[in-house]
Amino acid sequence: MYRFFCILMCFFLFISSCSKGNANKQKRHLVNIAGSTSVMPFTEKLAEYFMVGHPEFIVNVQSGGSTAGIQACMNGTVHIGMSSRELKEDEKVLNEIIICYDGIAIIVNPANPISDLSIEQVRNIFAGKIKNWKELGWIDRKIDAVTREEGSGTRGAFEELVMHKALIDDGIMVQDSNGSVKEVVATDPYAIGYVSLGMVDNKVKAVKIDGIEPTVQNIKQKRYKVVRPFLYLTKGKPEPDAQTFIDFVLSKEGQNILKKEGLVPVND
Repeated sequence: MYRFFCILMCFFLFISSCSKGNANKQKRHLVNIAGSTSVMPFTEKLAEYFMVGHPEFIVNVQSGGSTAGIQACMNGTVHIGMSSRELKEDEKVLNEIIICYDGIAIIVNPANPISDLSIEQVRNIFAGKIKNWKELGWIDRKIDAVTREEGSGTRGAFEELVMHKALIDDGIMVQDSNGSVKEVVATDPYAIGYVSLGMVDNKVKAVKIDGIEPTVQNIKQKRYKVVRPFLYLTKGKPEPDAQTFIDFVLSKEGQNILKKEGLVPVND
């Protein structure tokens, strides 16, 4: 009986070690991704779908902003960096992969009757030259403009595409994510901000710019001009596990996921 018990225990220990071995094998495919808060929610969704079909992979997605993601990629601390702005000259040592295009939507509270602004009016609001809604044909009330923090890819793209050489006024409220900007605008009838088009829902209202509505169709037809690429970045050639995930993102399935989220696919 004792001998049988010992054999049984050895059997269970063997099975246990095999299970742990299999678990370790399943976890060896690790992909770490970090960067843009604009790209992050869409990458999280892509990772969820990817891991269903590839249970041996673990894809970790973290935010931190485009500049942080670029630096992490250059330092080799992540497999893939995310950026929602174009790379600067000294950053172009990185391998750049466009996964889709995104419109930057100028948003107001749904209670705000204004539905169309010129690019110059938007520029002057954020430069602090237009400070009252009365100047735009609404009520006599201060405009509560909201911008992103320095280093944000969304802010960088907004400065390039909307502000040009004008500076964003230092007195404007600063938030550290698209979600925070959206929340401020959703709860303040007098607020205005800018976020990724893919984040616009019935909590906020996206205004037309120079008479053009921010839609996927208008972006495709190059009618809506406030558009930037969503980028994945790698230090040199992607590692095999990172490449497997990137291939999924660029596949028909991955591009359809992005399309359903209101983004413009690169492979459509």
